[in-house]
Amino acid sequence: MRELTEQELVRREKAENIRKLGLDPFGHRYDRDSFAMDIKEKYKDVDHDAFENMTDTAKVAGRIMFIRKMGKASFFSLKDKTGSIQIYISINDVGEDVYNLFKTADLGDIVGVYGKIMKTRTGEVTIKCLEYTHLVKALRPLPEKFHGLTDKEERYRRRYVDLIMNEDSRRVAFLRPKIIRAIQHYLDNKGFVEVETPVLSTLLTGASARPFITHHNAQDMDMYLRIALELPLKRLLVGGMESVYEIGRTFRNEGMDTRHNPEFTMLEIYQAYSDLEGMMDLTENLFQMIAKDVVGKMDYHWYGYDISLEGPWKRISMVDAIKETIGIDFKEEMTIEEALKLAEEHNIEVQEHEKTVGHIINLFFEKYVEQTLIQPTFLYGHPVEISPLTKKNKDDPRFVDRFELFIGGKEFANAYTELNDPDDQLERFEEQLKEKKLGNEEANDIDMDFIEALEYGMPPAGGIGYGIDRLMMLFAELESIRDVILFPTMKPLDK
Repeated sequence: MRELTEQELVRREKAENIRKLGLDPFGHRYDRDSFAMDIKEKYKDVDHDAFENMTDTAKVAGRIMFIRKMGKASFFSLKDKTGSIQIYISINDVGEDVYNLFKTADLGDIVGVYGKIMKTRTGEVTIKCLEYTHLVKALRPLPEKFHGLTDKEERYRRRYVDLIMNEDSRRVAFLRPKIIRAIQHYLDNKGFVEVETPVLSTLLTGASARPFITHHNAQDMDMYLRIALELPLKRLLVGGMESVYEIGRTFRNEGMDTRHNPEFTMLEIYQAYSDLEGMMDLTENLFQMIAKDVVGKMDYHWYGYDISLEGPWKRISMVDAIKETIGIDFKEEMTIEEALKLAEEHNIEVQEHEKTVGHIINLFFEKYVEQTLIQPTFLYGHPVEISPLTKKNKDDPRFVDRFELFIGGKEFANAYTELNDPDDQLERFEEQLKEKKLGNEEANDIDMDFIEALEYGMPPAGGIGYGIDRLMMLFAELESIRDVILFPTMKPLDK
């Protein structure tokens, strides 16, 4: 058992004294009718003298963040989910017993206040307390005001304290759901339907990633936590739902860093009778809607770059981007031996399962081009070997109709003109199985039920997946995924 600090002992003693007064130190329901920022906004332009003839009142509740005790009258600030408001409390207004109760309050206590709205001589909107209600005694002191939680690890582990003390954390916590609601509203108005698909699967499909494996006891079989949302959503296109999307948690058993968390949120969208161009237009419009309507600006500073989301966004093929950057033209036909020689000359290491021209093109892109794509760029025309679920380009079957969106040198979205030929899809799955046998732990399984679904006919379609967490990083102008996830995965303290 942890030894209590002197402050904690004093606070527990105060909690007992509250009980002796016949009150519950951990409170009951309190019916407030107002929020701090709404009050301040409503009355910000009202002159001080005008309040003399006003009788407007408010009933608020929140946490005490500042106290200035001055004998028979005091000021304190009360913080709710919208922000803070100043409270004036006097023994003449609430009586001696209630005022004495207030004087035992500590920073962090949660209280309710009913009172008259006023404005101080300095122009601060304030509530003159007429009724003071103790709600919850905080048994632990808050971090010291000016330093707060300076250790980032502690901020992530104790997000509840971080949200109390850190205004930027509160800003991001409330911005994220606003952005998600805006996305849902945008897609709903476009005729899309939001759906839910299984988190557990018996097959590894939908993306190239290492999975988390769990065990179903009743059926005595291993199952995977999903690494993507793709194949169930495409089954719904076969079923005739035509335009669907899902915002859901996905899981990848890979490393953790400032841009990756083992569990993360994805948005995947599929639209029948669309294609790659349709997904580009939808994406550009979606990002610009969030920028304008939710955040309120089009320019962002992220990872040291000034980024504009104004359109039109650049569109370039992977091979053209490589040629533009280092001068090698992979549009020209070449043998695997020629590609391996180029890789060696440019210090690119090629694994056994990567010994194809397509894989080598992708390795060149990742090493020399990816980090140069700062302004929003749609990069399309990926090699067929790295895109097992994508329709081949009709003009050059070495490549597929796929794009990735890059901003600030980071990938934000991955989109396809969806592959709907069941025979071609089966062939791609079989190639993935060969790669798995060569040691590629991220290669997909063969999903025969999906092949069967395609045999019933899936309409031509466009599809795209977005990482919601990375999208949030951009719009919040933050450089760590842990700052936009309320409870990021953390190593155990004993490690």
